[in-house]
Amino acid sequence: MLRSFSEFKFYQSFRVPVEAADDLRFLVEKKDNLGKETYIGDAKLVDISVTGLGFKTKERISVGDEMHISLQFKKGQADITGHIVRAFTDTVDDNDIIYGVEIEEDKKLNKLIEAYVTSFSLERLKDCMIQSALRETYTKASDGLEMFSLLLSLFKDITNFGDKDGFLDNMLDEVVRIMNATRASLFLINPETNELEAVCALGVPKEQLKFDYRLGIAGSVFTTGVALNIDTINDRTRFNDNFDKVFGFETKSIICHPIHNREDKIIGVIEIINKRNQDRFSIEDEKTMKVISLVFSSVFYRYNPISETSLIRRFSTPFDRDYAIIGKTPHVASLRNSIIKTKDLEFSMLIEGESGVGKSLYAKIIHIEGQRGLKKFETVDCQDSNKQKVADELWGNDESSKLVKAQGGIVYLREIGHLPYELQEKLFQVLVDRRVPGSKLALDNRIICSTSMDLGKMVDEGKFHRNLLETISKAYIFIEPLRRRLDDLNLLMEYFLKIECKNHGLLMKQFEVSVIKKMCEYDWPGNVSELKKCVERAVLYNPKTHMITDVEMDSTAAPILDLSAKKRMFGDIPFVTDFHIPLKDRVTLVEIEMIKSEIKRNNGNKSKAAKEMGISREALRKKMHAGRAVLEELQKGNTGNKEMVKHYEALKKEIDIVTGVEAVKEDKEAA
Repeated sequence: MLRSFSEFKFYQSFRVPVEAADDLRFLVEKKDNLGKETYIGDAKLVDISVTGLGFKTKERISVGDEMHISLQFKKGQADITGHIVRAFTDTVDDNDIIYGVEIEEDKKLNKLIEAYVTSFSLERLKDCMIQSALRETYTKASDGLEMFSLLLSLFKDITNFGDKDGFLDNMLDEVVRIMNATRASLFLINPETNELEAVCALGVPKEQLKFDYRLGIAGSVFTTGVALNIDTINDRTRFNDNFDKVFGFETKSIICHPIHNREDKIIGVIEIINKRNQDRFSIEDEKTMKVISLVFSSVFYRYNPISETSLIRRFSTPFDRDYAIIGKTPHVASLRNSIIKTKDLEFSMLIEGESGVGKSLYAKIIHIEGQRGLKKFETVDCQDSNKQKVADELWGNDESSKLVKAQGGIVYLREIGHLPYELQEKLFQVLVDRRVPGSKLALDNRIICSTSMDLGKMVDEGKFHRNLLETISKAYIFIEPLRRRLDDLNLLMEYFLKIECKNHGLLMKQFEVSVIKKMCEYDWPGNVSELKKCVERAVLYNPKTHMITDVEMDSTAAPILDLSAKKRMFGDIPFVTDFHIPLKDRVTLVEIEMIKSEIKRNNGNKSKAAKEMGISREALRKKMHAGRAVLEELQKGNTGNKEMVKHYEALKKEIDIVTGVEAVKEDKEAA
C-alpha cells in the first residue's frame, strides 16, 4: 500500500556507487510465471545502502515484485529479501532499466556494507562523503520529471487507500522515517469548536491533541499559511510548550506546513518534531516537506466543513456570522484579501471611510481572525465629548486604561481625528516607548484607528500630529461608501433582513423588485448603517406581510428611509444627489430650482428676480428653456416609470408658466 512512499524514500536516500573492480558479488532471482525462482543473468549492481539498492538489467520487472538477493564481499555474505519500488533509465534510448529495491534491515547486510565501505581508498571515501553532504533533490531537469512521476504514483495510492483504516498512521510513520524525526502530528480544523484537532499522531494520544486554531506554531501556520522551520531555543515566543508539560516531552525543533483542500482553503497542518542528532531541520527537509504537504493535501482534498458557529470566515456562511463583510463587488473582494494580509501584522492600522461604511466591523474581524483574537478587544471612542474620560481610557491607572486591559490584544481608537492635539502628542510618545506613562508594564497590543476625516489635510492645517499619522497608518485600509458599490445592496438587504426577521421570530420576508429599485436610486449618505436601520424599520412596520412593497421614500409620519441625513448633507434642492443624471444636466436643473425659488421670493416678478441674481431677463429665459430640454430628454428615458413622467410633466408646466404668455404680459406691465 505504501509503495509510493517507499519509492519516494528510495529516491531521496543516498546510496554508495558500486564499481566493477570492487569484487562485490551480486545475484538476484525472482519468480517466473509458473512460480519458479529464476536468476536474472545480466543483473548488475549499481549502488547500495543498508535500506536499499539499485541494479541494472534488460529484463522487465514489475514494481512491487519480490526479489531474493545474495551479496558476497570477501568472507562476508548476506541473503536478503526486498521489493521493487522504482523503475527508471539513465537516458531515453537506454534499453537497460535500473530497478530500485527497498530491503528489510539485516544485521549481516550491515556488517557486509561496513566491510565493503572500509575497503575504499581515502579519496573514494572522501568523494562519497561529499556526495552525501551535498545531495540535492532537484539538480537536473530529469529529476523534476522523476518527482512528478512519484507524485502521480502517490496520488494513485491515496485514491485507492485513503479511506482505509490505518492508512494515515502508516503514512505518518513513513514521513517520520523519511524526515529522520521522532514525532509527528496531523491536525485538521474543527469549525464547530474553532480548534485544530489531531486526526493522526505518533508518540502521543491524538484525542488529547486539540487547541484553539490561533495557538502555537501550528496555529501560526494555519492562520497565516506560511510554513515554519524553527528551533525552540531561538524562537521561544511562538512556541506553546503546554503539551510538553502534559506529556513530559522536550521539543527542540519543529517543521510545520499547511494542508489545503481542492478549493485552496487551508484546512489543517502537518507538524514534524525533533530532527534526530540535529538542532534544526535542514533546507533539504524543507523541500521534502513541500512534497509531503502536497501528498496530505491530496488525502483531504474533499474536506470542507461549514459551521454556523465558526469564527473562521472560510468555514462559515456569511449570513450566520456576527461579523461579516457582505458583498461581491471587486472592492469588497479586495477588503477580504486585505484581512488575510494584515490580520497578523504587528504594525498599527488606519481605517478610513465615511461614517457608517463598516470601519468598526473591519477592525473587529481583524481581531477575531488574527493571532491576537484570544485576547481582549477594547474600544476607545475619541468622539466622546468628555475628553478626560478619553484620556483615562487611554492611560489612566491600570484598572481604567484600556491599553493595559487589552494586553496581548487590540485597542481600537474610533474616529481618532477628534482626539485633542495634546492627547495626540502623548499617544505618539506612548506608541514609541511602548509603555503607559506611570506604569512599569511594557505594552503588548496592536493599535487600530479609524477616521471619517481627512487626516492629511488636518496635518497641513496643524490640527493633527504628523508623526502620529505616520505611525498609525503603517497599514492603511480605505472602505468605499455604499453609493459606489450599489451592486452589493441586494446582498446587504438580504443579510440584514434575515437577521431582523430572526430577531423578531418572523418568517423570512422579501422586498418587492420595485422597492429594491427605489432603494438603488437612493444615494445612502449614512452608508451601510443607514441601510441597516432602513431594513429594521421595514420589518418593524410590516410584521404581518411577507412581501414588503413600499419603503415610503417621501416624508411621512413614519418614514422607513431617514431623509433627514440626506437633507442635512445636501439640503432640499431636487436633483442635487441624483447621480443617475449627468453632472451638466444636474447643474441645469438645480439652476432652474434656484430661479424658481428666487422668483417666489420676489413675489413672482421675474425681471426683478433676474436682476437680484445678477443676470438679464433674457438669460433667465434661456436657462429655463435649457432646463425644459433636459426634462424632455429625461422623460424619454423614463417612459416606463409613470410616476417620474408625471413629475417631469409638472416641472415642464412650471417652466412654461415662467417662459410663456404670462411672462410676456408681465414684461408689458413692467414697461
